[in-house]
Amino acid sequence: MVTLNKVICTAILLAPFLFFGQQNSDLKLWYDEPSGKDWENALPIGNGRIGAMVYGNVSNEIFQLNEHTVWSGSPNRNDNPDALEALPKVRELIFKGEYKAAEQLANEKIITKKSHGQMFQPVGNLELSFPNHKAYNEYYRELDISKAVSKTSYQLNGITYNREAFVSLADRVLVIKISADEPGKVSFTANFTTPHLEPRIETQGNDQLSLWGKTSDHEGVEGKVKFNALARIKTTNGTVTQTNSSVEVKNADEAVIMISIATNFNSYHDLSGDETERAKAYLDAAFEKDYDQLKSDHIKKYQKLFDRVVLDFGSSEASKLPTDERLANFRNTNDPSFVSLYFQFGRYLLISSSQPGGQPANLQGIWNGRMKPAWDSKYTININAEMNYWPAERTNLSELHEPFLTMVQELSETGKETAKVMYGARGWMAHHNTDIWRITGPIDGAFWGIWNGGGAWTSQHLWEHYLYTGDTSFLQSIYPVLKGTAEFYADFLVEHPNYPYLVVAPGNSPENAPKEHQGSSITAGSTMDNQLVLDVFNSAIKASKILGKDEAFADSLKMLRKQLPPMQVGKHNQLQEWLDDVDSPEDHHRHISHLYGLFPSNQISPYRTPKLFAASKNTLLQRGDVSTGWSMGWKVNWWAKMQDGNHAYKLIKDQLTPVGINQGGGGTYNNLFDAHPPFQIDGNFGCTSGIAEMLLQSSDGSVHLLPAIPDALKSGYVGGLKARGDFELVSMEWKDKKLVVATIKSNLGGNLRLRVPNAVELVGIGTLKKVEDENPNPLFYVPETAAPIISKEATLKNLELANTFLYDLETEKGKTYTFIMEK
Repeated sequence: MVTLNKVICTAILLAPFLFFGQQNSDLKLWYDEPSGKDWENALPIGNGRIGAMVYGNVSNEIFQLNEHTVWSGSPNRNDNPDALEALPKVRELIFKGEYKAAEQLANEKIITKKSHGQMFQPVGNLELSFPNHKAYNEYYRELDISKAVSKTSYQLNGITYNREAFVSLADRVLVIKISADEPGKVSFTANFTTPHLEPRIETQGNDQLSLWGKTSDHEGVEGKVKFNALARIKTTNGTVTQTNSSVEVKNADEAVIMISIATNFNSYHDLSGDETERAKAYLDAAFEKDYDQLKSDHIKKYQKLFDRVVLDFGSSEASKLPTDERLANFRNTNDPSFVSLYFQFGRYLLISSSQPGGQPANLQGIWNGRMKPAWDSKYTININAEMNYWPAERTNLSELHEPFLTMVQELSETGKETAKVMYGARGWMAHHNTDIWRITGPIDGAFWGIWNGGGAWTSQHLWEHYLYTGDTSFLQSIYPVLKGTAEFYADFLVEHPNYPYLVVAPGNSPENAPKEHQGSSITAGSTMDNQLVLDVFNSAIKASKILGKDEAFADSLKMLRKQLPPMQVGKHNQLQEWLDDVDSPEDHHRHISHLYGLFPSNQISPYRTPKLFAASKNTLLQRGDVSTGWSMGWKVNWWAKMQDGNHAYKLIKDQLTPVGINQGGGGTYNNLFDAHPPFQIDGNFGCTSGIAEMLLQSSDGSVHLLPAIPDALKSGYVGGLKARGDFELVSMEWKDKKLVVATIKSNLGGNLRLRVPNAVELVGIGTLKKVEDENPNPLFYVPETAAPIISKEATLKNLELANTFLYDLETEKGKTYTFIMEK
């Protein structure tokens, strides 16, 4: 029986964590040196539309500027119609085992002869020159991710100077405040610079700067995105004068600079907007407000998102050091709060680079200083773009998923023509890369670009959003996208002449190739392709049933599903990557694409498919930990799914290692940006997701609390994570890797199946029941899978799981339930 005293004790236990977890000092990146010339030392701020990198330099400050729609090129398509005629021959070569010849033919006839994708480009810089600010001391700069505000301060001749900047989520402007602790000491010159050709930079009145430009032509596609950046200054006292291209402030008490940026981009097929009118409208609206109101409105809107999740792993003396020193020391010290800082930094980056109505976070989020960035800073949809959005649902930022989900719906429009013209198929598809113009043709080369699973993978984000929210109206709206993906594979699958299966051909396992295939990536029926098609069919079948439509179509998919190749365990006790058993235990490739079925999919389970689960662990061990940044992020999630918190934590330490120290690449820059290298933001988002998966999982039929707690984080507190079925983990405390107390809110009602590391009691209403069968809650959907083929040589081990306790509780919509450790 639960006593009142017990409930009171629970509240007392929670109180210090609630207080400590909110301390702003644990949510700051800070440094005692300026960035200098290094972009990767600058600090990112943004509002999903405008991004800025703040250098924090004293005499020559730089705000490097981006806007989410500033891309090279203009509306275009890159399908290759020669593919349809060549497809039968490519398949014939694959089935004969002539993989290299198939790849060569695909390069000639399938890979695009047009654009290989356009580039995300910078707008330029706002540069502020402070005369004679050289002999400074007491330097300090920070990024407060609890407020999304950057600060720089220093002393000069006994005067303290301060700069504060944020990109407002409430008002579409970058706001910079410059002040000193003595009146009349603020003097500087402001000007725009840009790497674009033939820009117009001019002053407009005494207090406004304008930068107008047009993006680059690229690969035969004319650059037609026009952009306008406007900077306007208001001062307290002092004077403001101008030249032809700069504004000078002298002897002011303080100055506030506001910058708006706009383009003529309306949509991927419409550039009829007026960039100058838009930029002026945004700036005029914001300029009516004083600085304190702008800042207050911004912080309020930001914290409405950020404050949903609190995470506290405790702290140590290491947390008192500057962030770059913490990074340098982390792999050899005890610094648990650095993990929670990195987790929250990932959420900060998603809030700052992805907002409803805007473009999705790209390969660098929204921050790029180069005219020709690595991989064009596009959307690589064979892993990287999807990884950007892994934290969206599970870290309680569901509405920030919207730009990506909208992009998927737009790809379903452009991808219809690609499916028809190139493959003679219904529905829609996309290859391994896209850009703001929503291209869906194959790019780069057959080794990478022949992969046709881009539509399959991205469409599963629509399904995931439904499973987390239970939003049936949303499911109704996106059902045509799910159906269209399934239609493509229903037409594209072909019977393998040597196996009794329908396979994807040509396909591959991004971006790997076995020696036995002549070093070619092209194959038929790779494990990842099979897993993707299985997910596509399953989600379409399930959505059809929920919505009560297309029963005949769903039945046809069920028949096709039975003919898909099952996952297999190979001769090295590994999960096979290809249909034939040609994996090598010496293969340490960064892509382990066939573990898609373990995460982010849920086809592989320790409880439902233990042999496949054990084989997946063998694959992870054989591939090793050394990898590039995004791959480390994925591995954190996999090891969390393996319920091995110590190995997941080891990968976190590898990722939080300064660039250049890890053999094989990877690591983190001083500003905590992930390094592929170079910078790719997906590793940040992947690791944030992985930390969440260590604390809570909900993909295997239950809400599993504390599935992968490492020894280094054996006690702590978290609040605000989300699970499928719209269950919210309001708060959870654990000690010595055991659950102490957890409170869960049921936003939709329905059955809560709870898996925990130790026995618990329920406080208040409801009754915990013995688990008897599959979870009746339809949002805890367990996929249909084929039985695995186990090779005769396989001897499976490594299936070592901690004991757990499983409970069912029928919940009511809107009610909150508290569980405490059983005494």
